[in-house]
Amino acid sequence: MAFEGLSSRLQSITRKFGGKARVTEQDLKEMLREVKLALLEADVNYKIVKDFISVIQEKALGQDVLKSLTPGQQVVKIVKDELVELLGGTESKISFTPNPPTIIMLVGLQGSGKTTTAGKLANLLRKQGKNPLLVVCDVYRPAAIKQLQVVGKQLNIPVYANETSKDVTHIAKQAMNVAISKLNDVVIIDTAGRLHIDEELMEELKRLKANIKPHEILLVVDAMTGQDAVNVATSFNEAIGIDGVVLTKLDGDTRGGAALSVKKVTSRPIKFAATGEKLSDIEVFHPERMASRILGMGDVLSIIEKAEEAFSEEEALKLEQKLKKQEFDLDDYLSQLRQVKKMGSFSSILKMIPGMNKFKDIQVDDKEFVKIEAIICSMTKKEKRNTKLLNGSRRRRIANGAGVSVQDVNKFMNSFEMTQKMMKKMQNDKSMKNMLKGINPEDLKNFKI
Repeated sequence: MAFEGLSSRLQSITRKFGGKARVTEQDLKEMLREVKLALLEADVNYKIVKDFISVIQEKALGQDVLKSLTPGQQVVKIVKDELVELLGGTESKISFTPNPPTIIMLVGLQGSGKTTTAGKLANLLRKQGKNPLLVVCDVYRPAAIKQLQVVGKQLNIPVYANETSKDVTHIAKQAMNVAISKLNDVVIIDTAGRLHIDEELMEELKRLKANIKPHEILLVVDAMTGQDAVNVATSFNEAIGIDGVVLTKLDGDTRGGAALSVKKVTSRPIKFAATGEKLSDIEVFHPERMASRILGMGDVLSIIEKAEEAFSEEEALKLEQKLKKQEFDLDDYLSQLRQVKKMGSFSSILKMIPGMNKFKDIQVDDKEFVKIEAIICSMTKKEKRNTKLLNGSRRRRIANGAGVSVQDVNKFMNSFEMTQKMMKKMQNDKSMKNMLKGINPEDLKNFKI
């Protein structure tokens, strides 16, 4: 998972330090040494680490901190604030033109994930009400056209390609005409990459930029390449000028050095982060939320946004009615399980919950939920509605159908019965309902445990 090593080290440091009632210069020196080592191990640029530590030291030695009633917590806050600043300070959005189409040009080295990112970005923007067109401007890689067409078909997003032309400027201009005629308000251009940065690649990108005048040039970099990603970002920015960065494979980068270095080195913000293999696995990069996750302070707002996207209001009302009538059965359970899965892996969701980092013994294996799905799908409709029918022979049949043991079936059924009891109690508990009704998402922005 992203930042796993760094997150573990920094959380350990801030937990040890946060409760201190009195902070000496020696305490601070020891803490900063540990933070410095953690950042260097995470493959963060040395100069950036040096500046980061220097700023924290200067602020933490101020009189306001030393005289504070909770100096330990004050220092942890300074670390968080500086981490937010290092990651970019504030969220950086796409600049959409008032006269569509908005042209977004994706650049980067071969293998960085440009083509898949083009599809992911188009999918994300469509959810925001845009009508995107994907354009193939990679005329060298044999499978480039087919790859983007496959991605477009999966997402039901149109793709423009010209298989006879090798002139990328001509192809891009044709695509603009198509976008205007089809009322596409966003055009995402997937350009060619190379295995390394060379003059020929840069010249082609410069010509394309000069002729189509893109509103956004986004550099797609593989986060797992660490400092190489920062070097690539610097080279592209100096050669053609970029407006932002999309980090791919962030879920596989356990160190996180690229994310923590790229903004400071290039002065260009990280705008999006691709966090998985699915075409829905891309999110707007929020520096404050990412800093909170790294320090184990949770990310409640992202959970709310993911839930709003995964659960429709109609489904929520249906579930509420079923709970009122105490008719929540295994079909409903399976439906809710599938909705939650849309939000991402259970382990990633847990990491966004404030305070969950304290419980190191909690392990969530997403494969267990595949088992549960198989168990429920192996039942008849009557069995799903009335679990009292599940005697020994029926449970053996279900276990065989799901490819699991009878013990697995029994374990799940015990868990489901506990869920039913809990939901019944929550439905009957008026104070609980009133408390939940009174939650305002805005109040959760600064929520911490």
